Amino acid sequence: MDKLSIHNEMRQLDLKNRDFYNSLTTEERKKFSNFLMIRWGSCVDGARELQEYYVQSCNHYLNKHFFTIGRHPKLQWLCATAVSPGLGAMKHNWVAPKKKESGASAKRKRLQELYPTYREDELDVMMTVVTAQELDEHDRQAGKDAK
Repeated sequence: MDKLSIHNEMRQLDLKNRDFYNSLTTEERKKFSNFLMIRWGSCVDGARELQEYYVQSCNHYLNKHFFTIGRHPKLQWLCATAVSPGLGAMKHNWVAPKKKESGASAKRKRLQELYPTYREDELDVMMTVVTAQELDEHDRQAGKDAK
C-alpha cells in the first residue's frame, strides 16, 4: 500500500500513529499535505453521533490554529491525530470546499432579492438589461455595504 494514499493517511490518523510523519522520507514530506487532514478527517461514515464527534473534534484540534502552526508540519500532524476518538480505522469522505458563485448567478441572486415577485423569464430579461455597476449603484444609494 502506498504510504501517501489518502486512505492510508486516514488510517494512520484514526490509529493515532504519531510516528507516521517521522516515517516519511524527505521527498514524501514534500508531497504530503496536512491541509487534506481537515477536509478528509472531518467526515466519516457511521452513526450520526460519530459524524458529529469528528466534525467538532476536527474544528477543535485542527481548524482553530492550523495556519498559525503552518511552519510546523509535524505539529500539524500531531494535532490531526488528536481528532480520532481511537475507535479504529473509519471510512472517511471528501468534503469539497464551497464553490464561489459565478458573476452571473450572483447577479441573478441580487436581482431576485430586488424583485422577489418577478418570474424566471422576467429575471432573464433583467439579466440582459441591468449591469452589475447599476446594481452596485443601487446598493450604494440604498445605503447597503458594497459586496
